Amino acid sequence: MNALINVAYFLVDTLFSLYLILLVVRLLLGLTRADFHNPISQFIVAATNPVIVPLRRILPPIGKIDTANVTLLVIFKLIQSSLLALIRGENINIAGIFATSIIELVLLIIYVFIFAIIIQAVMSWVNPGAHASQNPLIGVVNSITRPVIEPFSRFIPKMGMFDLSPLAALLFLNVLLIIVKSF
Repeated sequence: MNALINVAYFLVDTLFSLYLILLVVRLLLGLTRADFHNPISQFIVAATNPVIVPLRRILPPIGKIDTANVTLLVIFKLIQSSLLALIRGENINIAGIFATSIIELVLLIIYVFIFAIIIQAVMSWVNPGAHASQNPLIGVVNSITRPVIEPFSRFIPKMGMFDLSPLAALLFLNVLLIIVKSF
């Protein structure tokens, strides 16, 4: 019986987390006005459209913020947290789950930025001259990381061929993680 509970917990947590990541990346791509003709962007849009498009009829975007996407992020995170609490045999406290879900979504967004910066750094080492036209992942990652790295690149000059602004952005994001986790 314990094995079944562990399997159920793992599957619910993993499947919801993967879809939440897609929703976060779609939100970030929209906020950064990324190229939606990119094959990776098209995959993300195709995977999330079945739930976003119907909700968008009720909740139109406000400026650059896709309110349907944000609402779905919160709803899916609440469902995930509630299901995981039920699987663990805990009582569901709506206020507690809501507060925890919002904090976990903020953490997820920070982690997406961190992993995107790491992917960008690794790709620049492996294939330093590659452009977005050569590898679709480069365009998506550059779009996601641009708002986080640009403020640091204004203040931190390049040292030869090394750009330390991604490192400064990673330090900043890790400080944010520590602050958010303390709530």
